[in-house]
Amino acid sequence: MSSTTSGKNGTWRNWGGNVAARPARQVVPASVDELAAAVRRAAEDGLKVKAVGTGHSFTSIAATDGVLIRPQLLTGIRTIDRKAMTVTVEAGTPLKRLNLALAREGLSLTNMGDIMEQTVSGATSTGTHGTGRESGSISAQIKGLELVTADGSVLTCSETENPEVFAAARIGLGALGIVTAITFAVEPVFLLTAREEPMPIERVLAEFDQLWAENEHFEFYWFPHTGNTNTKRNNRSAGPEQPVGQLAGWFEDEFLSNGVFQVAQWVGRAAPSTVPAIARISSRALSARTYTDVPYKVFTSPRRVRFVEMEFAVPRAALTDTLRELKAMVDRSGLRVSFPVEVRTAPADDITLSTASGRDSAYVAVHMFRGTPYHAYFTAAERIFTAHEGRPHWGKMHTRDAEYLAEVYPRFGEFTALRDRLDPERLFQNDYLRRVLGA
Repeated sequence: MSSTTSGKNGTWRNWGGNVAARPARQVVPASVDELAAAVRRAAEDGLKVKAVGTGHSFTSIAATDGVLIRPQLLTGIRTIDRKAMTVTVEAGTPLKRLNLALAREGLSLTNMGDIMEQTVSGATSTGTHGTGRESGSISAQIKGLELVTADGSVLTCSETENPEVFAAARIGLGALGIVTAITFAVEPVFLLTAREEPMPIERVLAEFDQLWAENEHFEFYWFPHTGNTNTKRNNRSAGPEQPVGQLAGWFEDEFLSNGVFQVAQWVGRAAPSTVPAIARISSRALSARTYTDVPYKVFTSPRRVRFVEMEFAVPRAALTDTLRELKAMVDRSGLRVSFPVEVRTAPADDITLSTASGRDSAYVAVHMFRGTPYHAYFTAAERIFTAHEGRPHWGKMHTRDAEYLAEVYPRFGEFTALRDRLDPERLFQNDYLRRVLGA
């Protein structure tokens, strides 16, 4: 079920509730041919075209007043190639369904983000990532793409076929065409052991390089107004499987992380002065735990508390400075921040507009509960991130424009030149792309 909503008057809203659009028409194609026909018809009618997944982006990257393509009928696995160890999947397939289908086939992605509600095309087009020492974003696991371009033709690309399109389209922002199928590298399903453990932030920052080097997947959450973090280390394991017990899982993941957390957010929104005290209690509520399970059950967790989010990628070497500056800013600001700050990493990749393009990266994500004023916090955080040449996540809130982005992405001009070639009339343009890519 899509977590976006379409109102009676045809209004589309995103998951975070901060973006709305009223397209002239919505199309739900049942095949690539139908999608291509919808693109050609939109061009004839002088309407812009955008495809939208489950609306988990906080930016207006998918918003349009033209034709909105809903890909919910373009789902499922097309082919599994066990010799090449790839799987080709329709663009509208939710990650949740892909993960379950792969697990049934004894296969898995190498790495994934921390939720699996998004469609595969929405997640990859915006650069969705998890955390990893050697393994990169979901897009970095793509081996081939099929997309419908502005003239209504179907283009396929890979490292050997249309490689210049492949370099850019794996994180294409919806600017180069509408992705209809993705071929992912997969591997035999494996087990991960997760070790979650509270740790003082000063220790995490002092030992960050070591924690990063010693673990395949390291991440942590810092609770503002406290000196506390919760760390998570995921490493491959020979087994046996030891999943989180049902009761413990419900208590930690549903009751504490969603139920009590939701109530704490309501209290904090109604009475901001209570936030630091709530933060101190929340940051101590989660105790250490270790469990072993298949990857998607370890990497991902349910997120039912609605929020808005900003995330920037900074050079990995700049992480400790960035976080210390963020902590100092919160401490002296009088801001009341009720959501933890999430920190993850990714190795450098070769995708033109990947947030990890050409540099080892650390991600710092700041969140605010939906309905609380976030502007002052996000503005102050963005100032810190940009001082470290931060690159904003394409699907999360930021105020950067093409002029700034051209400075922090060495291959920015390569992407815009390809866009000029594939979409000269700007059929796939919207306000967001005009801002981040230039007119």
